[in-house]
Amino acid sequence: MTVPGRDTRPTTDRIKETLFNILQPEIPGCRFLDLFAGSGGIGIEALSRGAEEAVFVESSRKAAACIRRNLEFTRLDGRGRLMETDVLGALARLGREGEPFSIIFLDPPYGKGWEEQVLAALEGSPLADADTLVVAEALADADFSFASRYGFAVIREKCYKNNKHVFLKRAEGEASCTT
Repeated sequence: MTVPGRDTRPTTDRIKETLFNILQPEIPGCRFLDLFAGSGGIGIEALSRGAEEAVFVESSRKAAACIRRNLEFTRLDGRGRLMETDVLGALARLGREGEPFSIIFLDPPYGKGWEEQVLAALEGSPLADADTLVVAEALADADFSFASRYGFAVIREKCYKNNKHVFLKRAEGEASCTT
């Protein structure tokens, strides 16, 4: 089930399949954080592929209700945690809990600067350690040169027609765009 209206932008099945083909070795047993979760499709896919736990962060009431229904429908609600709040507030609260995530996925509204705000919030946070993979979905022409200011490096980009997935770690690396 997806959220009705134009407030969310569900990742297409083809792009989701490509993303999870890349992520599959990292998924089993991982802690997965789904920021700007929308209908929860990405986090639920991670759970269905063996993630131990997924935390969904979504501020829209309609979208949060959709995530709840989708978790119940898939019977994955026992391994999913929904935080119905803004992303920066959720990151602060989760940071106080102190446990790092294996994968942090964010699919924010395009062109609003959220990618940089999230990396700034993760700088020095216990949520992202040296092993954490941060994956951002963004417009194809989005520039992530700001990442180094917050201690992150782009290690890979997977480009699609209009958008891309940017893979970041707390390590130095070079981006290579594959099609």
